Amino acid sequence: MFAVNVEGAIHRNGKWLLIRRSEKEEHAGGSLSLVGGQCDIEGFSSDILERTLEREIFEEVGCEVSDLKYVNSSSFVTDSGVNVIDIVFICRHRTGEPFAKSVDEVDEVLWMTTDEILVHKELPDYLKVNISLADKML
Repeated sequence: MFAVNVEGAIHRNGKWLLIRRSEKEEHAGGSLSLVGGQCDIEGFSSDILERTLEREIFEEVGCEVSDLKYVNSSSFVTDSGVNVIDIVFICRHRTGEPFAKSVDEVDEVLWMTTDEILVHKELPDYLKVNISLADKML
């Protein structure tokens, strides 16, 4: 069994929105990432990935997005051994100025260019791949 996670590559004014995950987070606390979260079990449901991502973005950073387009998918194992399928969507920022709304999940919001992300020493390779792929879709 897998947990299903969705992430949003939100682009505005030549920069991507990243968050610094809260130190309280079970997986990758304190690291930089895209905004997103796990899908809830809903039984029979449609558009669960898109609705989950829109909800998570609003809950974590207080903004709304639209025009979600699939970028890629991957899998990983969390620090505690949970197998995760991760799906990334590129999103258009619609309303709201992003801020660390959910203090249990987000310590900070940052806007970075593609070039800044690609040369950043602390960022994991999978994040650089996701941003590179999303950047090509712009």
